[in-house]
Amino acid sequence: MKKIIIAIDGFSSTGKSTIAKQLANHLGYVYVDTGAMYRAVALFAMQNGYINPESFDSETLVNALPDIHLQFRYNDALGFAEMFLNDTNVESEIRTLTVSQYVSRIAEISEVRAKLVEQQQKMGQSRGIVMDGRDIGTVVFPDAELKIFMNSSAETRAQRRFEELIAKGQNVTYNEVLKNVQERDYMDSNREDSPLIIAKDAIEIDNSNLDKDEQFEQVLELAKKAMK
Repeated sequence: MKKIIIAIDGFSSTGKSTIAKQLANHLGYVYVDTGAMYRAVALFAMQNGYINPESFDSETLVNALPDIHLQFRYNDALGFAEMFLNDTNVESEIRTLTVSQYVSRIAEISEVRAKLVEQQQKMGQSRGIVMDGRDIGTVVFPDAELKIFMNSSAETRAQRRFEELIAKGQNVTYNEVLKNVQERDYMDSNREDSPLIIAKDAIEIDNSNLDKDEQFEQVLELAKKAMK
């Protein structure tokens, strides 16, 4: 079977990363979590005081982009690649609700998107890649052989995210997570540069009532057809 590019887009907390990791591992493909890249930039902005609840100095962040070096490094013990920001492992730090509250604002900046899209396109030059995010099938790889758009209700996604954060020991409430999910949905869908939309040739999957095994089997069948 030929190697293809599989683009998985969708709203936050729809399980894009979970299904993308499963699929990449099964097919022996490279997995790229583009959301981790934007989260790492958001963390950089937080660490340097460019963004906080009261203000966002986007101009200074843009000027500092050459100082941001992102790299995925595969962790054999975990079975997936972790995000490194300027040679520091930030995989755990970028998964907090605090970073989630800023990441959509960071992703609105055209210069940030241009830098990261360029890196993402280079990663896919050899094909054999599964990439998930918000604009993979529309902007990063508009010619991807398989485009999937994951969806489910905001309440379902918030509950999943809430349970995930609690399991990691984070002190959050369901209402805080739901508010964050709804705000990110709005910002992702309404930004001027590369808004979150369903590609015309994407296959939409609502996983509100699917377990992980059912979801995986459905996506795997689509991948097999596309690879033929």
